[in-house]
Amino acid sequence: MSKNVSRTFSAVSLGAASLLVASTASAFDFKVNETDVDVYGYAKLDVIYDVDANLNNAIIRSNIKMDGEPGVDGHTTLSANQSRLGITTTTMVGGHTLKTNIEGDFYGGGGFTGGGGEFRLRHAYGVWNGILAGQTWSNFGNVLSWFPTVDFNGPLATGGGRQAQIRYTTGNFSFSLEDPEVGGSAISEGTNQYRIPDLTARYQAAAGPVNFAIAGLARFLEYDAEGSSVSNPNWSDDSATGWGVTLEANTKLTDAITVRGSLTHGDGIGGYLYLTPASQTGYVDNQGNLETIEATGGGVSLSVAAGPGSFNLGYGVVVTDLDDAFAEGAVQGSADERYSSTFVNYIWSPYDQITYGLEAGHHVAKQVNGEDGDAVRLQAMVMFGF
Repeated sequence: MSKNVSRTFSAVSLGAASLLVASTASAFDFKVNETDVDVYGYAKLDVIYDVDANLNNAIIRSNIKMDGEPGVDGHTTLSANQSRLGITTTTMVGGHTLKTNIEGDFYGGGGFTGGGGEFRLRHAYGVWNGILAGQTWSNFGNVLSWFPTVDFNGPLATGGGRQAQIRYTTGNFSFSLEDPEVGGSAISEGTNQYRIPDLTARYQAAAGPVNFAIAGLARFLEYDAEGSSVSNPNWSDDSATGWGVTLEANTKLTDAITVRGSLTHGDGIGGYLYLTPASQTGYVDNQGNLETIEATGGGVSLSVAAGPGSFNLGYGVVVTDLDDAFAEGAVQGSADERYSSTFVNYIWSPYDQITYGLEAGHHVAKQVNGEDGDAVRLQAMVMFGF
Protein backbone atom coordinates (compact mmCIF):
# COMPACT_ATOMS: atom_id res chain seq x y z
CA MET A 1 0.00 0.00 0.00
CA SER A 2 1.27 3.46 -0.86
CA LYS A 3 2.25 6.08 1.69
CA ASN A 4 -0.89 8.08 0.87
CA VAL A 5 -3.27 5.19 1.53
CA SER A 6 -1.56 4.15 4.74
CA ARG A 7 -1.70 7.72 6.09
CA THR A 8 -5.30 8.23 5.02
CA PHE A 9 -6.77 4.98 6.25
CA SER A 10 -4.62 4.02 9.22
CA ALA A 11 -5.83 4.67 12.76
CA VAL A 12 -3.26 5.84 15.27
CA SER A 13 -3.05 5.59 19.04
CA LEU A 14 -4.69 8.44 20.87
CA GLY A 15 -3.07 7.33 24.13
CA ALA A 16 0.35 8.67 23.20
CA ALA A 17 1.50 12.23 23.68
CA SER A 18 2.75 12.41 20.11
CA LEU A 19 -0.81 12.25 18.78
CA LEU A 20 -1.17 12.33 14.99
CA VAL A 21 -4.12 12.52 12.63
CA ALA A 22 -5.02 10.26 9.71
CA SER A 23 -4.50 12.40 6.64
CA THR A 24 -3.23 12.57 3.13
CA ALA A 25 0.17 13.95 2.27
CA SER A 26 0.24 17.65 3.10
CA ALA A 27 -0.27 20.23 0.40
CA PHE A 28 2.51 22.36 1.83
CA ASP A 29 4.33 23.14 5.02
CA PHE A 30 5.97 26.33 6.15
CA LYS A 31 7.42 27.99 9.22
CA VAL A 32 6.00 30.95 11.14
CA ASN A 33 8.52 32.24 13.70
CA GLU A 34 9.27 29.09 15.75
CA THR A 35 6.21 27.13 14.59
CA ASP A 36 6.14 24.50 11.83
CA VAL A 37 2.77 24.51 10.01
CA ASP A 38 1.44 21.62 7.93
CA VAL A 39 -1.71 21.95 5.76
CA TYR A 40 -3.41 18.79 4.49
CA GLY A 41 -6.69 17.49 3.15
CA TYR A 42 -8.49 15.87 0.27
CA ALA A 43 -11.42 16.18 -2.09
CA LYS A 44 -13.50 12.99 -2.21
CA LEU A 45 -16.43 11.88 -4.33
CA ASP A 46 -18.59 8.97 -3.15
CA VAL A 47 -20.77 7.20 -5.73
CA ILE A 48 -23.36 5.11 -3.88
CA TYR A 49 -26.05 2.67 -4.96
CA ASP A 50 -28.41 1.32 -2.29
CA VAL A 51 -30.02 -1.85 -3.59
CA ASP A 52 -32.75 -1.62 -0.94
CA ALA A 53 -33.72 1.35 1.26
CA ASN A 54 -31.95 4.69 0.96
CA LEU A 55 -29.25 4.67 3.69
CA ASN A 56 -28.23 8.29 2.89
CA ASN A 57 -24.75 9.74 2.34
CA ALA A 58 -23.17 7.75 5.15
CA ILE A 59 -24.84 4.52 6.29
CA ILE A 60 -27.69 5.24 8.70
CA ARG A 61 -28.81 1.80 9.84
CA SER A 62 -32.09 3.02 11.30
CA ASN A 63 -33.19 3.54 7.66
CA ILE A 64 -33.12 -0.21 6.99
CA LYS A 65 -36.62 -1.47 6.12
CA MET A 66 -38.00 -4.43 8.03
CA ASP A 67 -38.92 -7.50 5.99
CA GLY A 68 -42.28 -6.91 4.32
CA GLU A 69 -42.26 -3.19 5.02
CA PRO A 70 -43.33 -1.20 1.94
CA GLY A 71 -40.95 1.27 0.41
CA VAL A 72 -38.95 2.19 -2.67
CA ASP A 73 -35.88 0.09 -3.51
CA GLY A 74 -32.89 1.33 -5.48
CA HIS A 75 -31.25 4.69 -4.76
CA THR A 76 -28.21 6.41 -6.27
CA THR A 77 -26.35 9.08 -4.30
CA LEU A 78 -23.32 11.17 -5.23
CA SER A 79 -21.72 13.11 -2.40
CA ALA A 80 -18.55 15.13 -1.78
CA ASN A 81 -19.33 15.93 1.87
CA GLN A 82 -16.46 13.86 3.29
CA SER A 83 -13.91 16.19 1.64
CA ARG A 84 -11.60 17.43 4.36
CA LEU A 85 -9.28 20.27 5.31
CA GLY A 86 -6.89 20.37 8.24
CA ILE A 87 -3.88 22.11 9.70
CA THR A 88 -1.31 20.95 12.26
CA THR A 89 1.39 22.95 14.04
CA THR A 90 4.51 22.00 15.97
CA THR A 91 6.33 24.36 18.35
CA MET A 92 8.97 23.85 21.04
CA VAL A 93 7.64 25.35 24.29
CA GLY A 94 9.46 25.09 27.63
CA GLY A 95 11.57 22.20 26.43
CA HIS A 96 8.56 20.16 25.22
CA THR A 97 6.86 19.90 21.83
CA LEU A 98 3.48 21.63 21.53
CA LYS A 99 1.31 20.11 18.80
CA THR A 100 -2.06 21.42 17.65
CA ASN A 101 -4.57 20.15 15.12
CA ILE A 102 -7.70 21.75 13.66
CA GLU A 103 -9.65 19.72 11.09
CA GLY A 104 -13.07 19.78 9.50
CA ASP A 105 -15.22 18.27 6.77
CA PHE A 106 -18.50 19.19 5.06
CA TYR A 107 -20.96 16.93 6.86
CA GLY A 108 -22.46 19.85 8.77
CA GLY A 109 -26.07 20.94 8.28
CA GLY A 110 -27.61 17.48 7.94
CA GLY A 111 -24.91 16.01 5.71
CA PHE A 112 -25.55 12.40 6.75
CA THR A 113 -29.18 12.62 5.70
CA GLY A 114 -28.62 13.95 2.20
CA GLY A 115 -28.36 17.70 2.81
CA GLY A 116 -25.36 19.32 4.40
CA GLY A 117 -22.39 20.77 2.63
CA GLU A 118 -21.62 23.06 5.59
CA PHE A 119 -18.18 23.03 7.16
CA ARG A 120 -18.12 20.96 10.37
CA LEU A 121 -15.48 20.84 13.10
CA ARG A 122 -13.94 17.40 13.61
CA HIS A 123 -10.80 18.02 15.65
CA ALA A 124 -9.53 21.04 17.57
CA TYR A 125 -6.96 20.20 20.23
CA GLY A 126 -3.44 20.73 21.48
CA VAL A 127 -0.93 18.34 23.12
CA TRP A 128 1.91 19.52 25.36
CA ASN A 129 3.98 17.75 28.00
CA GLY A 130 1.54 14.81 28.22
CA ILE A 131 -1.56 17.02 28.42
CA LEU A 132 -4.19 17.01 25.66
CA ALA A 133 -7.01 19.58 25.69
CA GLY A 134 -9.71 20.14 23.09
CA GLN A 135 -11.94 18.03 20.87
CA THR A 136 -10.75 14.74 19.38
CA TRP A 137 -11.41 10.99 19.58
CA SER A 138 -12.51 9.75 22.99
CA ASN A 139 -9.84 8.13 25.12
CA PHE A 140 -12.28 5.21 25.47
CA GLY A 141 -12.38 4.64 21.69
CA ASN A 142 -10.67 1.55 20.30
CA VAL A 143 -8.46 2.80 17.50
CA LEU A 144 -6.40 -0.38 17.18
CA SER A 145 -9.31 -2.40 15.80
CA TRP A 146 -10.45 0.16 13.22
CA PHE A 147 -10.30 -1.03 9.60
CA PRO A 148 -10.65 0.96 6.37
CA THR A 149 -14.03 1.35 4.68
CA VAL A 150 -15.18 3.46 1.76
CA ASP A 151 -18.34 4.37 3.67
CA PHE A 152 -17.80 7.35 5.95
CA ASN A 153 -19.55 5.98 9.07
CA GLY A 154 -17.57 2.78 8.73
CA PRO A 155 -17.41 -0.29 10.97
CA LEU A 156 -19.63 -0.84 13.99
CA ALA A 157 -18.45 -1.05 17.61
CA THR A 158 -15.20 0.86 17.19
CA GLY A 159 -15.42 2.98 20.35
CA GLY A 160 -16.60 6.48 21.14
CA GLY A 161 -16.65 9.47 18.83
CA ARG A 162 -14.99 12.88 18.94
CA GLN A 163 -15.72 15.02 21.96
CA ALA A 164 -14.30 17.78 24.13
CA GLN A 165 -11.95 16.52 26.84
CA ILE A 166 -8.81 17.01 28.85
CA ARG A 167 -6.41 14.06 28.92
CA TYR A 168 -3.15 13.20 30.61
CA THR A 169 -0.80 10.55 29.20
CA THR A 170 2.13 9.01 31.05
CA GLY A 171 3.89 6.03 29.52
CA ASN A 172 1.32 3.45 28.45
CA PHE A 173 -1.46 4.97 30.54
CA SER A 174 -3.86 7.79 29.65
CA PHE A 175 -6.70 9.32 31.67
CA SER A 176 -9.38 11.78 30.57
CA LEU A 177 -12.34 13.86 31.69
CA GLU A 178 -14.83 14.08 28.82
CA ASP A 179 -18.03 15.94 27.93
CA PRO A 180 -20.84 13.87 29.52
CA GLU A 181 -23.59 15.14 27.22
CA VAL A 182 -21.94 13.93 24.01
CA GLY A 183 -21.84 10.35 25.28
CA GLY A 184 -25.62 10.03 25.19
CA SER A 185 -28.57 11.41 27.16
CA ALA A 186 -29.67 9.77 30.41
CA ILE A 187 -33.19 9.30 29.05
CA SER A 188 -34.76 9.51 25.63
CA GLU A 189 -36.92 12.46 26.62
CA GLY A 190 -37.39 14.75 29.60
CA THR A 191 -34.88 16.68 31.68
CA ASN A 192 -31.25 15.62 32.04
CA GLN A 193 -28.45 16.89 34.23
CA TYR A 194 -24.79 16.82 33.29
CA ARG A 195 -22.90 17.92 36.37
CA ILE A 196 -19.91 15.56 36.38
CA PRO A 197 -17.59 14.83 33.42
CA ASP A 198 -17.20 11.25 32.24
CA LEU A 199 -13.96 9.58 33.37
CA THR A 200 -11.91 7.22 31.20
CA ALA A 201 -8.67 5.32 31.72
CA ARG A 202 -6.69 3.46 29.06
CA TYR A 203 -3.64 1.19 28.92
CA GLN A 204 -2.06 0.52 25.55
CA ALA A 205 1.05 -1.53 24.83
CA ALA A 206 2.62 -4.16 22.57
CA ALA A 207 3.64 -7.75 23.18
CA GLY A 208 5.84 -8.83 20.32
CA PRO A 209 3.86 -8.33 17.10
CA VAL A 210 0.56 -7.79 18.95
CA ASN A 211 -0.67 -4.29 19.78
CA PHE A 212 -3.37 -4.29 22.45
CA ALA A 213 -5.32 -1.96 24.71
CA ILE A 214 -7.86 -2.05 27.51
CA ALA A 215 -9.94 0.97 28.48
CA GLY A 216 -12.51 1.72 31.16
CA LEU A 217 -15.31 4.27 31.48
CA ALA A 218 -17.22 5.62 34.49
CA ARG A 219 -20.13 8.10 34.33
CA PHE A 220 -22.66 9.65 36.67
CA LEU A 221 -26.18 9.79 35.18
CA GLU A 222 -29.01 11.93 36.55
CA TYR A 223 -32.72 12.35 35.94
CA ASP A 224 -34.45 15.59 36.99
CA ALA A 225 -38.16 14.92 37.53
CA GLU A 226 -39.18 18.57 37.77
CA GLY A 227 -40.77 19.68 34.52
CA SER A 228 -39.99 16.39 32.77
CA SER A 229 -42.49 15.14 30.19
CA VAL A 230 -41.98 11.53 31.36
CA SER A 231 -42.53 12.16 35.09
CA ASN A 232 -45.56 12.18 37.35
CA PRO A 233 -46.13 14.14 40.59
CA ASN A 234 -45.06 11.21 42.77
CA TRP A 235 -41.65 10.77 41.15
CA SER A 236 -38.47 12.31 42.47
CA ASP A 237 -35.03 12.93 41.02
CA ASP A 238 -32.87 9.86 40.58
CA SER A 239 -29.31 8.99 39.58
CA ALA A 240 -27.32 5.97 38.45
CA THR A 241 -23.75 4.97 37.67
CA GLY A 242 -22.77 3.99 34.15
CA TRP A 243 -19.66 2.06 33.20
CA GLY A 244 -17.96 0.42 30.25
CA VAL A 245 -14.89 -1.58 29.29
CA THR A 246 -13.31 -2.20 25.90
CA LEU A 247 -10.62 -4.61 24.73
CA GLU A 248 -8.91 -4.46 21.36
CA ALA A 249 -5.87 -5.75 19.52
CA ASN A 250 -4.24 -5.99 16.12
CA THR A 251 -1.29 -7.88 14.71
CA LYS A 252 0.48 -8.57 11.46
CA LEU A 253 0.41 -12.25 10.60
CA THR A 254 2.77 -11.57 7.69
CA ASP A 255 4.08 -8.46 5.97
CA ALA A 256 0.90 -8.45 3.88
CA ILE A 257 -1.79 -9.68 6.32
CA THR A 258 -3.20 -7.75 9.29
CA VAL A 259 -5.96 -8.96 11.64
CA ARG A 260 -7.85 -6.90 14.23
CA GLY A 261 -10.52 -7.48 16.86
CA SER A 262 -12.43 -5.70 19.60
CA LEU A 263 -15.03 -6.27 22.29
CA THR A 264 -16.91 -3.55 24.20
CA HIS A 265 -19.49 -3.93 26.97
CA GLY A 266 -21.13 -1.49 29.33
CA ASP A 267 -24.15 -0.46 31.35
CA GLY A 268 -25.31 3.10 30.66
CA ILE A 269 -22.57 3.34 28.04
CA GLY A 270 -24.76 5.20 25.51
CA GLY A 271 -22.90 6.77 22.60
CA TYR A 272 -19.51 5.47 23.76
CA LEU A 273 -20.43 2.34 21.83
CA TYR A 274 -20.06 3.60 18.26
CA LEU A 275 -23.20 3.47 16.08
CA THR A 276 -25.25 1.82 18.81
CA PRO A 277 -28.98 1.37 18.02
CA ALA A 278 -29.95 3.22 21.23
CA SER A 279 -27.74 6.16 22.13
CA GLN A 280 -29.65 6.93 25.34
CA THR A 281 -27.94 5.63 28.46
CA GLY A 282 -31.09 4.66 30.36
CA TYR A 283 -34.82 5.11 30.92
CA VAL A 284 -37.23 5.98 33.72
CA ASP A 285 -39.37 3.04 34.85
CA ASN A 286 -42.98 3.24 36.01
CA GLN A 287 -41.89 3.93 39.59
CA GLY A 288 -39.77 6.91 38.54
CA ASN A 289 -36.42 5.11 38.90
CA LEU A 290 -33.58 5.78 36.46
CA GLU A 291 -32.54 2.43 34.99
CA THR A 292 -29.42 2.01 32.84
CA ILE A 293 -29.32 0.19 29.50
CA GLU A 294 -26.74 -2.53 28.85
CA ALA A 295 -25.02 -2.67 25.47
CA THR A 296 -22.39 -4.90 23.86
CA GLY A 297 -20.46 -4.66 20.61
CA GLY A 298 -17.51 -6.21 18.85
CA GLY A 299 -15.91 -6.91 15.53
CA VAL A 300 -13.15 -8.62 13.58
CA SER A 301 -11.39 -7.69 10.36
CA LEU A 302 -8.73 -8.90 7.93
CA SER A 303 -6.62 -6.77 5.57
CA VAL A 304 -4.47 -8.23 2.82
CA ALA A 305 -2.03 -6.04 0.89
CA ALA A 306 -2.26 -6.70 -2.83
CA GLY A 307 -0.86 -4.64 -5.70
CA PRO A 308 -1.11 -0.87 -5.05
CA GLY A 309 -3.62 -1.27 -2.21
CA SER A 310 -5.33 -3.77 0.07
CA PHE A 311 -8.39 -6.00 0.30
CA ASN A 312 -10.34 -5.52 3.54
CA LEU A 313 -12.98 -7.78 5.05
CA GLY A 314 -14.70 -6.89 8.32
CA TYR A 315 -17.71 -7.73 10.46
CA GLY A 316 -19.18 -5.83 13.40
CA VAL A 317 -22.24 -6.09 15.65
CA VAL A 318 -23.79 -3.91 18.37
CA VAL A 319 -26.64 -4.98 20.65
CA THR A 320 -28.61 -2.97 23.22
CA ASP A 321 -30.78 -4.69 25.82
CA LEU A 322 -34.12 -2.88 25.51
CA ASP A 323 -36.41 -5.66 26.76
CA ASP A 324 -36.96 -4.12 30.20
CA ALA A 325 -37.38 -0.64 28.72
CA PHE A 326 -39.99 -2.03 26.33
CA ALA A 327 -41.81 -3.79 29.17
CA GLU A 328 -41.94 -0.49 31.07
CA GLY A 329 -43.26 1.35 28.02
CA ALA A 330 -40.11 3.48 27.75
CA VAL A 331 -39.47 2.40 24.15
CA GLN A 332 -41.74 1.15 21.38
CA GLY A 333 -41.58 -2.33 19.89
CA SER A 334 -40.31 -0.82 16.63
CA ALA A 335 -37.14 0.47 18.35
CA ASP A 336 -33.92 -0.94 16.90
CA GLU A 337 -31.92 -3.08 19.33
CA ARG A 338 -29.34 -4.84 17.12
CA TYR A 339 -27.21 -3.83 14.15
CA SER A 340 -24.67 -5.90 12.25
CA SER A 341 -22.59 -5.06 9.18
CA THR A 342 -20.24 -6.88 6.84
CA PHE A 343 -17.87 -4.94 4.58
CA VAL A 344 -15.64 -6.12 1.76
CA ASN A 345 -13.60 -3.62 -0.23
CA TYR A 346 -10.46 -2.94 -2.19
CA ILE A 347 -8.79 0.45 -1.66
CA TRP A 348 -5.76 1.38 -3.74
CA SER A 349 -3.58 4.33 -4.67
CA PRO A 350 -1.70 4.39 -7.99
CA TYR A 351 -0.07 7.69 -6.93
CA ASP A 352 0.43 9.25 -3.52
CA GLN A 353 -2.20 11.93 -4.15
CA ILE A 354 -4.88 9.72 -5.77
CA THR A 355 -6.92 7.00 -4.04
CA TYR A 356 -9.72 4.80 -5.37
CA GLY A 357 -12.02 2.38 -3.58
CA LEU A 358 -14.72 -0.19 -4.35
CA GLU A 359 -16.93 -1.63 -1.61
CA ALA A 360 -19.93 -3.85 -0.96
CA GLY A 361 -21.71 -3.91 2.38
CA HIS A 362 -24.50 -5.99 3.88
CA HIS A 363 -26.29 -4.43 6.85
CA VAL A 364 -28.90 -5.94 9.17
CA ALA A 365 -31.21 -4.32 11.75
CA LYS A 366 -33.42 -6.05 14.33
CA GLN A 367 -36.17 -4.46 16.42
CA VAL A 368 -37.33 -5.17 19.97
CA ASN A 369 -40.50 -6.81 18.63
CA GLY A 370 -38.43 -9.39 16.73
CA GLU A 371 -38.87 -7.85 13.28
CA ASP A 372 -35.70 -7.60 11.21
CA GLY A 373 -34.53 -6.42 7.82
CA ASP A 374 -31.40 -6.04 5.75
CA ALA A 375 -29.91 -3.77 3.10
CA VAL A 376 -27.09 -3.96 0.56
CA ARG A 377 -24.94 -0.97 -0.41
CA LEU A 378 -22.48 -0.75 -3.32
CA GLN A 379 -20.05 2.15 -3.21
CA ALA A 380 -17.09 3.60 -5.09
CA MET A 381 -14.87 6.56 -4.32
CA VAL A 382 -12.33 8.82 -5.96
CA MET A 383 -10.15 10.85 -3.63
CA PHE A 384 -7.60 13.52 -4.57
CA GLY A 385 -5.24 14.38 -1.73
CA PHE A 386 -3.27 17.56 -1.26
